[in-house]
Amino acid sequence: MLLPYLEKGRIECGVDEAGRGCLAGPVFAAAVILPESFSNELLNDSKQLTERQRYALRPIIEAEAVAYAVGVVFPDEIDKINILNASFLAMTRAIEALDVKPEHLLIDGNRFKSKLLIPFTTIVKGDGKMMSIAAASVLAKTYRDDYMNKIAEEYPQYDWLENKGYPTAKHRNAIAQHGITPYHRLTFKGVKEFNPNPTEISLF
Repeated sequence: MLLPYLEKGRIECGVDEAGRGCLAGPVFAAAVILPESFSNELLNDSKQLTERQRYALRPIIEAEAVAYAVGVVFPDEIDKINILNASFLAMTRAIEALDVKPEHLLIDGNRFKSKLLIPFTTIVKGDGKMMSIAAASVLAKTYRDDYMNKIAEEYPQYDWLENKGYPTAKHRNAIAQHGITPYHRLTFKGVKEFNPNPTEISLF
């Protein structure tokens, strides 16, 4: 059962990211502040939900949240600062974009660093434990899926409609056959081997 808060009466913000393990596309993060009274039996870690369930939940979360925002870091930035730092940056951007300043952050995972001077708690598998993190996982996942579906129209051969940029066999085979696109992460294994201009990427 998901918990509504860690400490009652505090403005807590759940934060989660989507797309960290992908070969293509940005990493997205969402920050969500829910009212303490929020309740929805369907809400869960986005990975445990179907696509239909995630998209059904999104407008509910957006309508009932005290505040929410989404942050994005694109592949060129990911290649410069690495995917872990890019995930932190996407989270930071989402938090900064909130209309309401949180008093405490609930971060999915075991690490977080940011320029923000807001106390935080990291929670391993937090998207399956805290309502606000689960809500953030739904928003991050659906907003990223929307983006990947859009660029899939430009590059249909990579099967992004289905794999959303993750390293499936079909995606890897398409890279080997067709090469890489401007949306691929050039420092990632499975992509960098096919980069025709390897000296042009900034290695970390």
